[in-house]
Amino acid sequence: MIHLTVIVWPLLLLALAAAATLSVIAFVRPRQRLMSWFAAGALAAAVALASLASEGLPPLLTGLVTMLALVAAVFGGGPAATTALELAMGRSAVPGAHGGILVADSARDTPPGALPARREVLRGGTTIGVLERLAAAGTIVAGFPEGLAIVVAVKGVGRFTELEAPEARERFIIGTLASLIWACAAGLAVHLAIR
Repeated sequence: MIHLTVIVWPLLLLALAAAATLSVIAFVRPRQRLMSWFAAGALAAAVALASLASEGLPPLLTGLVTMLALVAAVFGGGPAATTALELAMGRSAVPGAHGGILVADSARDTPPGALPARREVLRGGTTIGVLERLAAAGTIVAGFPEGLAIVVAVKGVGRFTELEAPEARERFIIGTLASLIWACAAGLAVHLAIR
């Protein structure tokens, strides 16, 4: 009788390779939302497969599994956050010139009958998101989930001054949670595989 683990490891590698590849495609081609959904399915399959194994991952495969999971975490979280924001908010946020969103500028007085002045907030979200997901997945893989609190605190403190507008707070919370859930799922696949 073939031991279940002999079947699980190749399938886990295949699922993580698919999640990583589809995540990169979704990141590079943001208009192809279907790739995000396929990447999510592959990542979910990887987590399920990793949880089925009765033995820890062979040492030779640990590096490969970790690398694939980190690629999936870093590149898949951005499209996952964008998809979550579109599902939650539709396309109501006005995009800014630098990747942020435009919100009413409460520091400026608006004359009666005029449109309120607007300013761009939450700029640089792609770079911050990549670093956030790398750190989040890395803390899970390293077996230090307490590190997630540090990641969230640093991000919150860094964005604190931009969160006065309700739409900015809502986007920040939804985007951060979707991104962190994705990164933690990728890290969890490795954590379960090497236990």
